[in-house]
Amino acid sequence: MSLVTDAADKPTLYKRIRADIEKRILTGEWPPGHRIPFEHELVARYGCSRMTVNKALSELAQADLIERRRRAGSFVRRPQHMSAVLKIADIRAEIIALGRAYGYELIHRKQRAATAADRDRLGVKKAGKVVAISCRHSADNVPFAVEDRLIDLSSVPDAASADFSREPPGSWLLHHVPWTEAEHTISAIIADDHTAGALAIAVGAPCLVIDRYTWRSARTITAVRLLYPGDSHRLVARFKGG
Repeated sequence: MSLVTDAADKPTLYKRIRADIEKRILTGEWPPGHRIPFEHELVARYGCSRMTVNKALSELAQADLIERRRRAGSFVRRPQHMSAVLKIADIRAEIIALGRAYGYELIHRKQRAATAADRDRLGVKKAGKVVAISCRHSADNVPFAVEDRLIDLSSVPDAASADFSREPPGSWLLHHVPWTEAEHTISAIIADDHTAGALAIAVGAPCLVIDRYTWRSARTITAVRLLYPGDSHRLVARFKGG
């Protein structure tokens, strides 16, 4: 279906093409790794010049939403793993890779207007909506980690309809939403009553804490806190000198 515009609209047509492609990426219709239609296909679809299509694709590439490969075309950008200390791991895949049976339980899910605390945690100023999720991951029926996550719906609108009772939010985000920057903060706490119950450990036992934030071109996607039993987890980083 072609996008028809009059002459007055033509200077902004590339922005409308960019917005259409961006929407398909952010809603997950075109997931990471998906090939964007070739330029001549987009020219036919939108009824415009190749220069207009090229400008829209160039801006999407600059925003780190797509990557352009010579002779191969353009593709939805895949998440780039952290090169230092930690990568963004899929807990489900991590447990399966250990040869253990993965289990998942959604404890709480709520869509709401962002509170002041939500906005502070996400680092956003404007009012908006979020999805707040609490869930537990297990390995061989033993609690492996508990997760407390906020997803900014202005950045990830499709999260509003995602079924997080069936798929862990971290796995869903990694497979549907491209990101360009991430930050990890690693700390330790002692388990209070709530945490001890969720992880099936003793009150006062040590817990490893990872607070993670991800962004796409300076827009916050999600903030998550992961709690692990301290006596069964460790972090290892190996480096080479320059």
